[in-house]
Parts: sequence; structure tokens; C-alpha cells
Amino acid sequence: MKIFTLLLAIVALTSAATAQKKEAKLTTVIQPKWVSLFNGEDLSGWVDVNTSKATWKAVDGEMHCTGLPIGVMRSEKMYENFILEIEWKHMKKKGNSGVFLWCDAVPGRNRLPSGMEVQMLELDWINRPNGTKAHPSYISGELFGAGKLTATPDNPRPDNPKGPRSMSKEFRCKGVGEWNHYSIVAINGTVNLSINGKFVNSIRNSSKKKGYLCLEAEGSDVRFRNIRIIELPSGVITPEEVVKPITKK
Repeated sequence: MKIFTLLLAIVALTSAATAQKKEAKLTTVIQPKWVSLFNGEDLSGWVDVNTSKATWKAVDGEMHCTGLPIGVMRSEKMYENFILEIEWKHMKKKGNSGVFLWCDAVPGRNRLPSGMEVQMLELDWINRPNGTKAHPSYISGELFGAGKLTATPDNPRPDNPKGPRSMSKEFRCKGVGEWNHYSIVAINGTVNLSINGKFVNSIRNSSKKKGYLCLEAEGSDVRFRNIRIIELPSGVITPEEVVKPITKK
């Protein structure tokens, strides 16, 4: 009887140890963590799509972009669900740039790719050439589908001159020479954007849910720093919602 009891105890301890190992392994697999996308010293992890070697460079912990030629640089890998943090600033008035999510970034197809654009405009874009003022939503973290990507804006821009775009509920971007901080939460085709410490914009029903990240050169000197990402678990996704991977020739 004592031997039987001892055997039961050994079996119970073994089962408990096995369960703990499985739980520890599961925790290790799904635990999200921050990963830096820019080391501050070079452009490792990024691929030029249609700009030039002179367009992008690492300087003192910052990524400098001349803005010319117009085009993008993409991440080496594709991302689906994630939290992205990035800081940016324009060095001249009317500077224009952005970060693209779930992007195709096909070389030679367009100057700019198809994807979800998170707009980065310098504040002087509010002044139109004819002397009137543009709507503030245009220059404060506008969210929209570029190219063939479609999405549903949660806060549609009133004049809507270029198709369905979502505007920020508060005007929070800073001007030339000042750093802006974006926190971008992208999950299952929905994007929520925090500008300088407050969530103020969102868009949903993206037609693509997995693709590359792209940084945009669009005519003017812009700088980036502190680019990092947390990858989150995958969701329910169809092949049509994934951009076609770019293969090396």
C-alpha cells in the first residue's frame, strides 16, 4: 500500500512538472516584447524601394531623409498585428512624409505604394496658396488607404476631397523642427493613432491586414528616431488580405 501511494505521488509530481514546463513554454512563445527597428547607426533592417542611396542615412541616432527622389524605404519583413512607436520632425515648412502600414512596396510600380498611410505633415500645410485655410484634420495624423487599399474612417474628413479619410478629433501635431511622437496600434485591419500622448484617430476594415512598413520620402527634409515595434498574435486572415511578398531576384 505504501509503495502504491508513493507511485501515485511520483505520478502527480511528474504531471505537475510537465504542466509547468508546458505553461512556461507557452508563456515564452506568446510574450510580446519591444524590438527596435532602427539602431541609430545604420539602415539595417530597411530596404530601399524606389529612392536612392543618398536619400536615407543614419546620423547621431536619427534617420535623416532628404525627401528626394519621392518614394519609400520598407522594412525587411512583413507585419500583421502590432504596436508601432515612432518619432518624427520636419526641418522645413510644408514638409510632407508618412509611415505606411500593410504596404506592398513593389519596386518600379509607383512612386508611392499601396498601403495604410499615417500622415506626417508640417503645420504650414494649413495655408493654401489661394490664402484660405485647409481643414486642420489634413495636417494632424490623417489616416487613409493609399493606392488600392480601402478602409472605413471612424471620423470622416468633412470635405473628403481624395476619398474616405479619417481625421483626428484633436489637433495635436507640432510644427517645423519639433519632434512628434506617434503610437500606432494596428490589429485585424483596424488602426488607432496616438499623437503626442493621446489617442485621437482611428480607421477600420482595411482591405489588407499584413504587409510591409514603409517610411516615405516626399520632397522635403524629414527625420525619424526611436522606431520600435511589438508584434502581437496573428488574427483570422485570408490570403487576399496579405500583400504579395517581395522575393529577391
